[in-house]
Amino acid sequence: MKNTSYFFLLCCLYWQSCGTTTPLATTTPKDNLSTIIQDYENFGEQLYEEFKAPWPNLSSEKLAKEKAGLQQISNRLAELNASQLSPPDKINIDLLDLIVKDRLYHLDFQSHLFPLNSEGGFLAGIVYALQNQRIQSAEDYTKFKEKLLALPAYLETRKAQMQLGQQQGKSSPKIVVENCIKLVEGVLNTPKADLFFLNGVRGQEGRQEEITTIVDQQILPAYQNFNQFLKTEYLPKAPQKVGIAGISEGKDFYEQRVKFFTTFDISPKEVFDIGQQEVKRIRGEMQAIIEELKFEGSFADFLAFLRTDPQFYPKTPKALLQQAAWITTEMQGKLPQYFGKLPRMPLTVKPVPAALAPNYTGGRYSPGSYQNNRAGQYWVNTYKLESRPYYVLPALSLHEGVPGHHLQNMLAAEMDNMPEFRQQTYLSAFGEGWGLYSEFLGKEAGIYKTPYEDFGRLTYEMWRACRLVVDPGMHYMDWTREQAVEFMASNTALSMHEVNTEIDRYIGWPGQAVSYKIGELKIRELRKLAEKELGDKFDIRTFHDTVLANGSVPLSTLERIISQYIIKQKEINP
Repeated sequence: MKNTSYFFLLCCLYWQSCGTTTPLATTTPKDNLSTIIQDYENFGEQLYEEFKAPWPNLSSEKLAKEKAGLQQISNRLAELNASQLSPPDKINIDLLDLIVKDRLYHLDFQSHLFPLNSEGGFLAGIVYALQNQRIQSAEDYTKFKEKLLALPAYLETRKAQMQLGQQQGKSSPKIVVENCIKLVEGVLNTPKADLFFLNGVRGQEGRQEEITTIVDQQILPAYQNFNQFLKTEYLPKAPQKVGIAGISEGKDFYEQRVKFFTTFDISPKEVFDIGQQEVKRIRGEMQAIIEELKFEGSFADFLAFLRTDPQFYPKTPKALLQQAAWITTEMQGKLPQYFGKLPRMPLTVKPVPAALAPNYTGGRYSPGSYQNNRAGQYWVNTYKLESRPYYVLPALSLHEGVPGHHLQNMLAAEMDNMPEFRQQTYLSAFGEGWGLYSEFLGKEAGIYKTPYEDFGRLTYEMWRACRLVVDPGMHYMDWTREQAVEFMASNTALSMHEVNTEIDRYIGWPGQAVSYKIGELKIRELRKLAEKELGDKFDIRTFHDTVLANGSVPLSTLERIISQYIIKQKEINP
């Protein structure tokens, strides 16, 4: 999310893409984009107020109102003449049309009936929602307690919907369910005093005791019941096949997810073919480094050496965190060479929360918040240190921290005169494409100090190229999990623990994995175009500022933005 994370994107879509409790305006001759945007943003607030609940309200009444309201918005957008809009409004309509149509698709497909993924899905969402709660005032405490007390009913609602999903042939596969069972049992096996539910009230006399009682008497029994449901009812009926094509209308669903996550009209087969080409190219660059090191042995032997030699692995969590912090600090010092505008929000380095770490990726970005006075956090996974090699840490740090997700997210949060939905929407093709481009930029900035670290960079690039192969492979071409693991393991130097957690993540999140490489390829293509067109007048700082100036945008929109940038630069510097 990283990430930004999947949960962050779902929250944006959930709270922004809601229905309305009063009739929306229908199209009139005076209808314009600003009116539609205002109606859209009022829209979510009205529905939220009517169906306000401590946890997402997924009642059939709420979902029906949401669908009806969003369909009106979509119809009104379709009647506008986009060619007559200003450049900023063309960006607004591109993005609003994309997210409204995507949300409508999810409502039609009823994606909420299979809400799990390999990191927990809505279960991980509970952790995100509660672990960083700051309980200061009496009002804070009252809301927090209400949220906890409502959690057992929320779990029951999710259970009922998952039962309905299985009746309709829509279910998470066994491997995803098994990983979620581990997550729930991880909560149940944690000493009560260490549970994340208590984070916000630790050391607060009276409050900690009351929350402990609620957790003991209501929350843990609810988790136990949900765990029993997963193990005895949901898991036995879950499909063995890992691909989404195995569920009802699954192939159509995957085709739509690929188009949404890439923001392009591209087929799974086209993605697969691009992946094969990229794997071949990157493999050649990796082989050149092996030869530079004069390593005696095959490519597979070199990967085995990287995965097993103790010199490449931290001995303590602190050592890993300190190295990640140093890389981040070094890159921060180089940012003014590559960017004219930097965010005000600082960035810190933290370990991945223990409740999430076993099934989590090597690192993730947790966005900062100007509203909640919280710095951006680059999370580093310190679980199973033998699977956290130093040689990939520079690439990971550049992607998740700076100039990757922190710059992209926080500059978007600082945008002025932008509709609220623009500030709160995250598109993987843009955001993750930027993160992968940031890894490439680190080579120019001199962050990779050794051939091993450069190989680590290529391993991460190869990892994203492999995604273009294994994701459609599993979800569209009937690959097994074992085939996907073998392909990833034989082409990257990722530890086998990371290979397995990554493959499981793709299984539980169809289509998202292909966004990274498609986005990065487009950004690098646009940079080459700007360099060619502008020659010695090309300025890397203004190019990067232009790419990030509008927050998350579809890649076709970014093409238009860079074309306009090139024209303007030619006018300024003829």
